[in-house]
Amino acid sequence: MLLVNLILILLLGGALVWWAERFGDHWPRQLALAIVIGDLLYLLRGLTFIAPEKFALVPEAINPDSWLLAWSAEWIPRFGIEFSFAMDGLSLILVLLTLVLGAIAIVSSWDEDNPRQGFFQANILWTLAGVIGVFLAMDLFLFFLFWEVMLVPMYLLIAIWGHEGKSYASMKFFIFTQFSGLLMLVAIVLLAIVHHGTTGEYSFSYFDLLDTPLEQNTAHWLMLGFFIAFVVKLPGFPVHTWLPDAHTQAPTAGSVILAGILLKTGAYGLLRFTLPLFPGASLDFAPIAMLLGVAGVIYGAILAFAQSDFKRLVAYSSVSHMGFVLLGIYAWNTLALQGAVMQMVAHGFSTAALFMIAGALQQRLHTRDMDQMGGLWRQMPRMGAVALFFALASLGMPGLGNFTAEFLVLVGLFAVDPWMTAAAALGLITAAIYSLIMMQKAFYGAPDEGRNLQDFGKLEMTAMAVMIIALIHLGLFPQPVFDLVQPVLDSMAVEVAPISQLQVAP
Repeated sequence: MLLVNLILILLLGGALVWWAERFGDHWPRQLALAIVIGDLLYLLRGLTFIAPEKFALVPEAINPDSWLLAWSAEWIPRFGIEFSFAMDGLSLILVLLTLVLGAIAIVSSWDEDNPRQGFFQANILWTLAGVIGVFLAMDLFLFFLFWEVMLVPMYLLIAIWGHEGKSYASMKFFIFTQFSGLLMLVAIVLLAIVHHGTTGEYSFSYFDLLDTPLEQNTAHWLMLGFFIAFVVKLPGFPVHTWLPDAHTQAPTAGSVILAGILLKTGAYGLLRFTLPLFPGASLDFAPIAMLLGVAGVIYGAILAFAQSDFKRLVAYSSVSHMGFVLLGIYAWNTLALQGAVMQMVAHGFSTAALFMIAGALQQRLHTRDMDQMGGLWRQMPRMGAVALFFALASLGMPGLGNFTAEFLVLVGLFAVDPWMTAAAALGLITAAIYSLIMMQKAFYGAPDEGRNLQDFGKLEMTAMAVMIIALIHLGLFPQPVFDLVQPVLDSMAVEVAPISQLQVAP
């Protein structure tokens, strides 16, 4: 029941937080933060009851009992739909990332004067519940339900508490993600029908559908239904255009959750569902997917370079950095896959921090235009110092998690296609340029002496310290993450024939 309780705590906590707004704005904030931290501690306590040796076992794709945790119950037995949840090393890492960044998102909005504070914090908790459901659901119908659940509160966060163009941005976000999600639903239903035609039984269970025999044509079309839905959320080129608008108009907490957590659901879906369910079709499609990844890396970096809006620059940089995830997944060898997972985690921390800084600047200066900034380091030295750290992390400074991730992806990709590797490496060069220009425009130069700006306080610095420590640890000691995900990657290798036999030395 631990897996179900993780979701229920956030769902019910959201309702409680909404109710608490009648007692003042401070109660929803404190209660929401306590609920998320409590959920995180509840998960960590539950992990202590798992035998240590189980973390090293390869989870069998057809046997949920071999996973770290699993729970299921009947829901709609006539159609083989059930409440089925399971956790392995990959989903554990992403659930931990969700809860940590969820707490940071609440902190990022602590001093913002958001109307209906209880409903605002409730939508944050409900978004986190939907994301955790996505990472844990092992019934494809249930997975789709959570996929849609997480969209609604995020839409409300942008549409109600966003900035000047919030209506357009929220509608664009919803249309892109909803339409692509419906394509995935059609693919899920058709896959279940094919499974019924083969076995005589309806099932939406991931563990049952893995073995469904598919004709080559059918497999390719169904795979595209999943691929499009996940790449839109990633987001990948050319279906990324909703992201800059959504990020620019979202409140700070919405941007933190969107960049740090929601984008990772797309990468997770590709890893968990698209390749294992449709191995042959996915590997046939791999060259196109990697080409889209390279295009995203270069295109996102060039557009980030051209921005004067702080939040749009960080948003386009996300398109570029998530292109490395797409490259790592479809290169499909040990190094590239480990790099893709590391990039999901490291990008979550570094970009969430940059959006938190962007939100703080907009709150203080009432502008996102970097041409109207300058000299902010002298007026807000603590913010300037952490901004420099995360700018260096984003551009791939050695010793930090982002460098480890992108280096592994490029090394793994080189074994598959050296020319694509060379092209993707151009994104690293451009990242250094736009990151340093961002620092130069916003924090260096002559300050406006007429400004009276408040620097980061203890609460914001605590949140920043958590992300700084996480990125340093991921850069210098990445092995714990690799140890958690390697058994999962080994289990997927059974379902998906590797493009290359490149392996990591023990």
